[in-house]
Amino acid sequence: MQASRSSLASLTLAALGVVYGDIGTSVLYAMKEIFGAGHLELNPENIFGVLSLLIWTLTVIVSLKYVILVLRADNRGEGGLVAMLALASESVGDRPGLKRFLFLIGIFGTCLFYGDGVITPAISVLSAVEGLELISPALTQAVVPSTLIILLALFALQRRGTAGIGRFFGPITLLWFLSIATLGVFQIASRPEILLAISPHYALLFIFNNPGLSFVLLGAVVLCVTGGEALYADMGHFGPKPIRLAWFSLVMPALLLNYMGQGAILLSDPSTVKNPFFSLAPPWLLLPLVVLATLATVIASQALISGAFSVTKQVIQLGYLPRMQVIHTSEQDTGQIYIPFVNWGLFFAIVLAVGLFKSSSNLAAAYGIAVTLDMLITTILTFFVIRFAWHYPWALCITATSIFFVIDLLFFASNLLKFLEGGWFPLAIGAVVYLLMRTWHDGRSLLNEALRDQSIGLGLFLDTVHISPPARVEGVAVFLTSQIGIVPNAFLHNLKHNKVLHRYNLFVTVRNHEVPWIDEQARLEIRALGNEAWEVLVNYGFKNDPNLPLALEAMQAQGVPMDPMSTSYFLSRDIIIPTIGSAMSQWREKLFAQMHLNSSAAADFLKLPMGSVVELGSKVEI
Repeated sequence: MQASRSSLASLTLAALGVVYGDIGTSVLYAMKEIFGAGHLELNPENIFGVLSLLIWTLTVIVSLKYVILVLRADNRGEGGLVAMLALASESVGDRPGLKRFLFLIGIFGTCLFYGDGVITPAISVLSAVEGLELISPALTQAVVPSTLIILLALFALQRRGTAGIGRFFGPITLLWFLSIATLGVFQIASRPEILLAISPHYALLFIFNNPGLSFVLLGAVVLCVTGGEALYADMGHFGPKPIRLAWFSLVMPALLLNYMGQGAILLSDPSTVKNPFFSLAPPWLLLPLVVLATLATVIASQALISGAFSVTKQVIQLGYLPRMQVIHTSEQDTGQIYIPFVNWGLFFAIVLAVGLFKSSSNLAAAYGIAVTLDMLITTILTFFVIRFAWHYPWALCITATSIFFVIDLLFFASNLLKFLEGGWFPLAIGAVVYLLMRTWHDGRSLLNEALRDQSIGLGLFLDTVHISPPARVEGVAVFLTSQIGIVPNAFLHNLKHNKVLHRYNLFVTVRNHEVPWIDEQARLEIRALGNEAWEVLVNYGFKNDPNLPLALEAMQAQGVPMDPMSTSYFLSRDIIIPTIGSAMSQWREKLFAQMHLNSSAAADFLKLPMGSVVELGSKVEI
C-alpha cells in the first residue's frame, strides 16, 4: 500500500511537469489579453463578470469535459487525438463512409496540433520574458532576441533527450503552481470580496448585459484552457488517476487563486492592466519571478515539442507521413524520441511566428483558432466513441456531448473574428501539414495499386521456380513487400541478376494497425509456402516501436535459423514516375514523388542491420 501511494505521488509529480505546463502558464497572458484590447471598461462589474467567466470556463471545459469525460475514452490505455481517432473509426468499422469522415476530421485535427506546437512555445516564452519590461523599460528591446536565444537553446538540446533534465520538470512546475497560488492569495487578502466571482451568476449577468461583447471576448477567455488537450494526450504516460489528482488537488486551485488575485489587483489598481500577472509580485521579487516563469514556459514548450515527436511517429505508422529519421534518446524509455526534421521545422516556424508578431499580445490573436477547432473535433469524436464503442443510449450521448459541442462552437466562432489579425497563421500551418499528409496517403494508395497491376502471384511463381530451381545457397533471405501474396520486385531482381535462391526465404509484409499496441503474441502471422519458404505478416500498433529482426526471431520455432551473420534483407527502392491522367493531380504526384525520394530508408525505420541490407531499385509509374 505504501509503495502504491509512493508510485502515485511520483506519477502525479511527473504529470505536473509534462501535462500541466501549458495550461499552467496561461496565467501569464489570459487576463492581460481580455482587458488589454481596450474593448472592455475596467470597472468592478466587468472584472467580476470576466473572472467568473474564466473560472467557469476552466470548470466546464477542463474539469467536466476533459478530466471527467474524455479521460475515460482511452484506447487500450492510450490517449490523444490519434488514439481517439483510431478508437472512433474502429467503432464504426461497418460504416465506411462514416469512417472516412472521422479520419478526415481526425487527421485535420492532428495537423492543427502542429499549429498549436508553433504558437505555444512562442507566446509562452515571449510572455515570460516580457516581464523584463517591468524591471526596466530599457530592456524592452531585449525581449525578442532573448526569446529567440532561449528557444534556440531549447531546440538544440532536444537531440540529447529529456531523461537528464526531465526529472527537474515536476519539481519546478510544482514550485511554479505554489508560487502563483501564493501570489494570488496575498492579493485576495487585500480584496477578499473577489472570492464572490466563484458564483456563476456574475458570468451570466455579464453575458446578459453585454451579449455581443461577451461573444468577442470568448476569443481571449479561451486562452485560460489552452493546454487542455494535453490532459488527454499524455494519459498513456501517466494514466488518468495521477492526472485527475494533480488537477483537482493543485493545478485548478492554483490557477483559480492566481486569476482571482489578478482580479483583486485590477480592482485596487487599474493601471496594472498592462501586465496584471507580474504586477502581483513586489518589485524585489520581480526578477526571480521572471526567471521562474521562463523556466515554466520552457517546460511547457518541451512537453509540446515531445508531443510533436510522438504524434509524428504515430502518424507515420498510420500511413499519413513518409518515414523519417527517428532517434531514440533513452535506452530505458522507448517513448523518448527525437525527430530532427520535426524539431528544426518547428523551430523555423516558431522563429517566423516571433518575427511576424513580436509580442505575446499579437500572438494571442493567432492563438485560439487551432486550439478551439481541436476541442471541437475532440467533442465530435467523443460522441462516436461513447455511442458506437460504449453503446450508450442515443439520448444520453447527445445530451453528454451537445453541451460541450455548443460551447466549443461558440469559442471557435469567436476566435474566427481574429482570423485576419493572426488566426490565419496556425490554420495555414495545419493546412500545409494536411496537404502533405493527404498527398502521401493518396500517393501510397496509387503506388500500391500500380504495384498490384504489375504484380505476379507469389504461390504460382514459386511453384514455377521450383520446377527448375536455380542454385541454392546457405542462409536466410528476407524479402520485404508492401502487399501479401505478390512477388516482391527485390526477389525478381535477385533471381535475375544473382541467379541464386537462398536455403530459407521469408516474404515479409509489415502492417501498421489503427490501435496503439499489438502484443508480442499477435506480432506474426505465418503461412508456409513449401520448399523452405514462408509468407510472414508482421503487425504493429501506432505506438509500437518497429524492430523487424527482433520480431522475426520467432521464426526459429519454424526451423529458420535467424542468425544475424547469415541473414540478408532484400528491399525494393521504388522510383516514382508521375504520369498524366491518374486520380491525383500531377503537381501532387510530383510532390509525392519528392516525398517518397526523401523519405527515410525502410532499413533504418525497421532497425535492420546495415551490413545485411541489399537494396534493388525499380521504376513505378503512377
